This record gives sequence, C-alpha cells and structure tokens, in this order.
Amino acid sequence: MQNRWLILPQADVEKALQLANELDFPVEITNLLIQRGIDTFEKTKNFFKPSLLHLHDPYLMIDMEKAVQRIIHAIENKENILIYGDYDVDGTTSVAMMYLFLHSIYKNVHFYIPDRYEEGYGISYVGIDYAETHKYSLIISLDCGIKENEKISYAKNKGIDFIVCDHHLPDDCIPNAYAVLDPQRTDCTYPYKYLSGCGVGFKLIQALAKRLNISDDKVLSYLDLVAVSNAADIVPLTGENRLLTAFGLKKLIKTPRAGLKVFLPKEIRETFSVSNIVFGIAPKINAAGRISHAQNAVNLLISQNELESRKIYSQINELNNERRELDTSITSEALLEIIKTGQTNSYATIVFNKNWHKGVIGIVASRLIEEYFRPTLVFTEGKNNDLVASARSVPGFDIYKALENCSEYLEQFGGHMYAAGLSIKKENFLFFKNKFELTVKENIKQSQRIPTIEIDEEISLKIINKRFFKLIKYFEPFGPENMRPLFLSKKIFFSGNYTLMGKDKSHLKMIVFQDNINNTFEAIAFKMAHLLPKFEKYPFDMVFSLYENYWQGKTFYQLQIKDVKFIE
Repeated sequence: MQNRWLILPQADVEKALQLANELDFPVEITNLLIQRGIDTFEKTKNFFKPSLLHLHDPYLMIDMEKAVQRIIHAIENKENILIYGDYDVDGTTSVAMMYLFLHSIYKNVHFYIPDRYEEGYGISYVGIDYAETHKYSLIISLDCGIKENEKISYAKNKGIDFIVCDHHLPDDCIPNAYAVLDPQRTDCTYPYKYLSGCGVGFKLIQALAKRLNISDDKVLSYLDLVAVSNAADIVPLTGENRLLTAFGLKKLIKTPRAGLKVFLPKEIRETFSVSNIVFGIAPKINAAGRISHAQNAVNLLISQNELESRKIYSQINELNNERRELDTSITSEALLEIIKTGQTNSYATIVFNKNWHKGVIGIVASRLIEEYFRPTLVFTEGKNNDLVASARSVPGFDIYKALENCSEYLEQFGGHMYAAGLSIKKENFLFFKNKFELTVKENIKQSQRIPTIEIDEEISLKIINKRFFKLIKYFEPFGPENMRPLFLSKKIFFSGNYTLMGKDKSHLKMIVFQDNINNTFEAIAFKMAHLLPKFEKYPFDMVFSLYENYWQGKTFYQLQIKDVKFIE
C-alpha cells in the first residue's frame, strides 16, 4: 500500500521571516518552530535551552496539600504505607520512584503490583484485601485509580485511605479517596494537563520534599525514571513533559541508577534518545508483566547493587526473548487467520485463537496494522471461558467510541482513542464482530484507511549543513507533538555509490544529490534495497529526516529516507 504524503500547514511567511531575522536562523527552522507554537525570541530561548526553573509549583494541583498532609500524618503516626501501581512501564517506574523516595525517609513502606492475569488492570479487590491483611492504612496508587470508585469505597469501609496519582481522564464522578491528584480533573487548574502517571507521582515527591526541606538534588535524581515513563507511555513531549524528559535523559546518560544502567550499552551513550527507551528499554520492562510478574521490573528499578541488577536484568531479558518469539509466531498465525476468515478487504480486523498468549495480543494487534492499515482487535481466551481482546487503531479513528457503540455485547472495556482492552462472552463474539465491522465501515474516513506520512516542510538539500543539523538537534527530545521533523525534497539523484546493509542485505546506504553532484549527502533507506534498480534508473522525490551518528569519537551526518516516489 502506497503512503499518502501530507504537508502540514506552514507558518505565515512574514512571521517566519521576522523570527528568522531576530534569531539569525534559516527561515526553514523558524517555520518548524512556529508550527510547534514557538513564535517569539523568548519562547525559542526557553525551547532550545530548557530550565528546571520552569517546572510548575506542585501545589497548583488540586488535592496536593491534602495528599502531603496525609503522608506526613502517616509517617508521624508510624502507619504502614503501600505503594500500588500498574504493571506497565509507567506504573512500574512510578512505583519504583515513590518507593525509593519514601523509603529513604521512612521505613514502613512497601509496594504492590497486581498480577496481570489474576487481577487485571488497575486497583483490585485482591490488592485491597492484601493491604487489610498486612495492616496498611494508606495506599498511594500510581498510574491507576481515577475510575475505581467502587474499589476505593471498598477500601474506605476497611479503614484504608487512598491517595490517587493518575493521569487518565476521570469519569463524571471522582473517586471518594482522601486525595485525588490528576491534572485531567475538570476542577484542577494545574497549568500542564498531560503528565504521565510517573510525572504526577514526581509532582507529589516535589511537594513532599518542599514541606520536609529535602534538597532539590535528591528530588531531581528521580528524573531518569520519569524520562523512561514519559517515553514509554507515549505522552506528548511538550511543555513540562519535554522539560522533565530532557533532564531525565541527561541523568540517564551521565549517572544512571544501577537498575537502568544495565540497559545502556556504552556504545550508544552518545546518541541515546527517547527512541532508545521506546524500542530498547520499555519492551524489556513490559515483558516482566506480560510473561511473568511486573514485581520483577520494580525490583530491578529499585536495585542499588550492580550485581543484583545484572541478575534481574538477565531474567527480564530472557522473558523479553520469550515475548519476542511469541509475538513473531502469533503474528504469523494471525495474518493467516485474516486470510482464512476472508478479512483481507474488511474495514476492521478481528481475529481469535484461544491459545494466543494474553500478554502479547496488544503487540500483535499493532503488527497487524502494519500489514493491514485498519482498526484491529486480537482475541484470546480469558478466565471463566470469556474472551479477552486488545484493540489498536489507526491515526484519527477513535476505537474507544467504536467499542462504546458495540457495548451491548461487551462485559468490560476500557482504554482511549488508539488503544483499548475488553472482555466478552464467547456466545457474543460473532454478534460483536459483525457490529464492530459495520461501526467502523460507517464511521471511518477514506483518508484514515491510507497510511499517511505527515511532512513538516519541503526544503532544498543545499540548505543542509553542519549548523542546520545542530539547530535540528536543539528540537530534542523528540516524541508525540514534537516529532523529529520530516522533510520533502524533490528531484533527487542517486550518485551510483551504495552499500547493502543488514544481515539480509535489505537496507541501502547510498550517496545522493539534488542539483549538483559536487554537493552530495549520505542517505540510508531501511528495507529499500529491493528498489536499487529504480534508484539507478530514475530521479525521485523523498521524505526524510536528519540524524547525527557517532563512530570512534567522530560525528557523521546522515539523511534517513522514510519514503520515495520515483519520477518515471
């Protein structure tokens, strides 16, 4: 399927030129800045040189004062405190961070991670009963709790207070907890709304440290965990998130804690970025909860002993290898199932196999979208003979709303626009499948059925030089709503120099030029080696991004080609 190229709205030319003159930047750079809402000299300075002085006062978050007072009261009265969090990366980093901080000032603190398969997502009755049995009178939940009204009331009836630290959208009714910290609350005036669960936990640590006169250095030492959380949870890398991530990455590279250092081979330290977390660290941390128990991930993240860290890391790495094997085999089976059930031309993909591992069906759904670009649900057998599924969507299509439209057939469901989970009675599967296919058919736009590459701007290769690369680097860290810029350049030529790369020689590294063969660029085109005959024969338009590579102490600049259209 050929990608659709969409050039994003461009900045007003006069405004871009004026800012270019003020900054002494190329107008192509100021266009990128204005696209991101950075439209003045002062905003550019803050964007290119972020400062921790710009972190918001944590007490601007509603219920923060109550939360701090309750924790201090618990410490003064020697209560047992339980840190409770979800089993994904955001949850485990949040729990590790809060545990490390509180345990450094007070010893009656422990943590609890629910079992993915026995208890499911969020706060569980099993977890609350565990707290009652072990005499915990205060639970601090992280990355979960905002929709757990009944369970929090259940805990309250047992004499257990809850402090909820969450970042998901609340329902109309806020849980009856002692304090609910969530910037997404409609009655919360906190200036930044898009913190991760770990980010909300960090604001609570900030507030506690302020009250207890604990140094800023100690508080900021947890930013590596916040950076891992932000990258893995795919929160917008704007405003405060970008600030926390930028400084968290610096700590991760320079002075990583023992439990994260094991993820960082020395050879990638120079070029370490958000994408290294997303594709390198996050899948391994997640594998602990997908294949075994996420408590192992927390044990790793709180470890302060390098030998212990390496031992736990080795176990988690084995789980990740198992996860990858399951992912590969189940994806192959699911692709065959699409053909077998006649869904190659459907509006949605819905596949089921009772033997598929519940821990990887979300990953498989994402893989199927890479092959068949459409809303996708992957089902397997759950408890009590019910079926459970992970749902994933394509850009622009709200899969949560689509599920709401089919809710008469669902036992439970939850999630957001692009990802959701659900359970269903086996006898309702075909009814649901037909209704969901019809819902997608009636609501999806034609443009949402075609993979789209969003291009920041069209440029000439002649403007690309060392300074241009360095200015692009100032836009880091890249992530949602601040993605690495994608450029379009037209009528590009292949110089004839190339190298085939990768174990299967499927990648192509080549030298290209636009107007003048004396002004050439090294470009890498992943999985495009099969197009070599066309590169040799035709000029082409290309969509690409700019990367810095390091090798043996030297910096190399490279174009990374995302897509091409040949001018035949």
